[in-house]
Amino acid sequence: MAKRLPTGITVLDRQLDGGIPAGSIVFFGADPASQSELILYELTAARGTLYLTTARSDQAVRDGLDRSPVRSGNPTVRNVDGDGPVDQAHRLIRGLPEEANLIVDVVDVLERVEPPRYQNFLNEVQTHMINTGGVTVLHGLKTEEPPRNRGMTKHMADIVFDLDTTVNGSEIENRLAVPKFRGGRALDETIKLRLTEEVDVDTSRDIA
Repeated sequence: MAKRLPTGITVLDRQLDGGIPAGSIVFFGADPASQSELILYELTAARGTLYLTTARSDQAVRDGLDRSPVRSGNPTVRNVDGDGPVDQAHRLIRGLPEEANLIVDVVDVLERVEPPRYQNFLNEVQTHMINTGGVTVLHGLKTEEPPRNRGMTKHMADIVFDLDTTVNGSEIENRLAVPKFRGGRALDETIKLRLTEEVDVDTSRDIA
């Protein structure tokens, strides 16, 4: 079995038999109004991380990390925007060391380039992850009109995390599904999460 890299999030590591296989690409889909960033921030505490931001400024991400209620690390944050975002991202990724995290938040910007170019980018990321034993997390927004390459992202990803956030009266419910897991087992049931001071299992009763 491939070496597992702990995510640093206890509830996920327990469900995923110790973590994510080294060399994996993870697609993490979430609603725009969710607290999905808390999961990304907590991932940075596990090991050295390159955090590529395509929507917010690098300073906004650093401020978010500083104010975050969850445990976080000290990632290298770089902004990828303007012309040639795929080329910018690729140049930055080349310098990743062994067993590092790469987080792309959000991947939607990269998914809008021409399909052959985007597919080549994903293959290059996969090769780099395999060679260095790292993990890539591509954070994508779940919208009514997803970017044209979203299907390719999910197909080429080794693991898919799907966070569903719903509001039931005065209750906010977050459920994480893992429908795809190459090199391991997909989860049969969703995990009800509490996204507050830490990412943890929500033990409150389900709303009927």
